Amino acid sequence: MVTQVRAADVIVIGGGIIGAACAFRLSEAGQRVTVLDRGAAPGRGSSGRSGAGVRVQFSEEVNVRLSWESIQEYQRFPELYGRESGYVQNGYLFLVPESQWEAHAQGVAVQQGVGAPVEVISPQEAARYVPFVQDGIYRCTYGPQDGYIDPLLTLNAYTEMALELGAQVYRPAEVTHIERGGEGWTVYSSQGDFTAPTIVNASGAWSGAVAALAGLDVPVRPRRRSVYRTRNGNGTPSYPLTIDGTTNLWLRGHGDTVIFTVSNPYQPDGLEEGIDWPWLERVREAAAVRFPWLNELDVDRSYSFWGYYEMTPDGSPVLGRMEAEPGWINACGFSGHGVQQAAAVGRIVTSFVQGERPFIDVSSLQLERFARDRATAERHIV
Repeated sequence: MVTQVRAADVIVIGGGIIGAACAFRLSEAGQRVTVLDRGAAPGRGSSGRSGAGVRVQFSEEVNVRLSWESIQEYQRFPELYGRESGYVQNGYLFLVPESQWEAHAQGVAVQQGVGAPVEVISPQEAARYVPFVQDGIYRCTYGPQDGYIDPLLTLNAYTEMALELGAQVYRPAEVTHIERGGEGWTVYSSQGDFTAPTIVNASGAWSGAVAALAGLDVPVRPRRRSVYRTRNGNGTPSYPLTIDGTTNLWLRGHGDTVIFTVSNPYQPDGLEEGIDWPWLERVREAAAVRFPWLNELDVDRSYSFWGYYEMTPDGSPVLGRMEAEPGWINACGFSGHGVQQAAAVGRIVTSFVQGERPFIDVSSLQLERFARDRATAERHIV
């Protein structure tokens, strides 16, 4: 029996928010697109288990630009597409100790230099947004147009628009092997075999493993993160996403609940599943330092959640064509910021496929930076 091989111009491996945005923009540009998504339904990977924050407060200019352009698209979703992104403008607030201020202020200069709205405020002014113990906090920064989106709503919107433009989406489609041939790539999957001259690796936490199926080394590793959520009915305001620089605890209001966590620095890379409930004790200790009121709220074990960051060695994405394999485009390794940057990434990946110059210079995010010791070290990973 001869297996039918289905042809496309571009195969996007990964149907999360990055893959969906790429599929939409590529289809809009007239490319024949096939999406292979390992999940049985949309958002079964990192996208559907995201804190969903969107912010411009990064230390690296390229990350600021990617996020600011994406936020502006999410804000205009109804106008642009007649669909909703679920964008809520409730801000991001950094609480910064004096020991960290010099480096943080350099980031503020970068953010303001590209036109992103960021304000430097006093701890007393910051306390108007969220109550906290001000001891040890020197300055604060606030992004008034930062906030959060609904990642599933946005992912589904991009996917629906891609389908309307002729894209083909297969799920669950587990990729099992990838071969390079004279005319391009052949991808073998649980949904059949596919061929195309170009592959976009948008596989999130699985991107390193997917690249290995083609014999390529892309240093993206999954790392579990747990987020805890308080019970409904606490009457808490919708606080901005607030990061304490002394403990690395972050929290955000969501309706009348609060989601919060501290990223576990001891969490090993790997696809470990489930909420890390023992770690909650350490998070509670951090909350006692800066947000003691948080410890008076009960945690809802049913609505707390976990997911994966797709980590790179420097905390910045891997984005662009591989020099050794120009038919392979990476759009992965966003280190917890894929939702924030997906809208811009879709446009940039399409530029690469079309042979055009991207509207944002992302040359510093090429995979080859690691071999050349030119890491783009992002400091604002939470």
